[in-house]
Amino acid sequence: MELLDLIYEAAFLPQFWTAALQGLADASGSIGSAIFVFDSAGPGRGITLDNLSDLLAEFLSIDTLRFSTSVVRMCEVKPNSFVEVDAYLTAEEIQNDPIRIQLRERGMGIHICTAIPMPSGELVVYVLQRPLNRGGYTGDAVERLNSYRPHLARAGLMAARLGLERARNTVAAMQSLGLAAAVCAGNRVLAANSLLLSEPETFRIGHRDQLSLTNLAANSLLQQVLQNANPAADTRSFPLPSTETRGPGVLHAIPLRHSARDLFSGGDTVLVFTPVSATEIIPAPTILSGLFDLSPSEAKLAVSLAAGTPLKMAAAASDIKFSTARAYLEQIFRKTGTNQQSQLVALLKSANVVRSR
Repeated sequence: MELLDLIYEAAFLPQFWTAALQGLADASGSIGSAIFVFDSAGPGRGITLDNLSDLLAEFLSIDTLRFSTSVVRMCEVKPNSFVEVDAYLTAEEIQNDPIRIQLRERGMGIHICTAIPMPSGELVVYVLQRPLNRGGYTGDAVERLNSYRPHLARAGLMAARLGLERARNTVAAMQSLGLAAAVCAGNRVLAANSLLLSEPETFRIGHRDQLSLTNLAANSLLQQVLQNANPAADTRSFPLPSTETRGPGVLHAIPLRHSARDLFSGGDTVLVFTPVSATEIIPAPTILSGLFDLSPSEAKLAVSLAAGTPLKMAAAASDIKFSTARAYLEQIFRKTGTNQQSQLVALLKSANVVRSR
């Protein structure tokens, strides 16, 4: 099974997380791989490969491990791409970190990690480990992991909201979590909860139950995804401007694969709407990366633009050519459904603080 299929199947069927994590390990030359969900309500949740399953329970229950230096540092930094953890630690910290000591005893060396803030406030962390004394991650391995990051973000959204437990066979489950949602086969709605149906200024269900968005730019992006149903599609998160009845938000299109389709009556896509709260504060790159599939370089440029920095100055601050910045800006426009810098800035300023209903 393709790794992308496994990632999206795991979003709704957590028994597939182990296979997805193994796929990430195989793709990057790792021997350890895990997903963690941290929030303020408890010690956190996690799934890992069998070679660390006994340590997982200990890690989640013992403060000295869960709040070890490397874990706390990554949760603070929230890297919006996969990065080697050792780059953020001193040699002494690496040597004395409680969790690293245990992992070295199991033959695990350099770590790579990314952290993705979720719209509902949780932090989803993916971490992998190289064999001890085998050196760090190659550029190709990092690039390969980063290519999966937008898909891991969407799968992580479901893991955070539904828990790392089996999802119920209905979008009503998402309503209980405060998420407007629908299941589609192509662009035909198979099921929609009342939160989505109560937003006629945003969602339209027309002839033969075909779904469309009232916002033309977002609808054009959405229809391409629904009619193609390709999990590798570049854009699967669509910004929606505010209406008279709600604030701005983001619509995520999450593909259903293999066994996950059986949970949702043979649909091929779950649509989930997450609102955002307007603010004048400039958004963090990690938020933009998670919401709009921006690459780290695109997110950094977008933050500069949202702060009012002219494109030429933003390019210089990012140490890139002006022509490269223009190319990044075109990509940002395409991924956010905007076509003017003023529209982009207004959208980005609304995307700093994200909360569930």
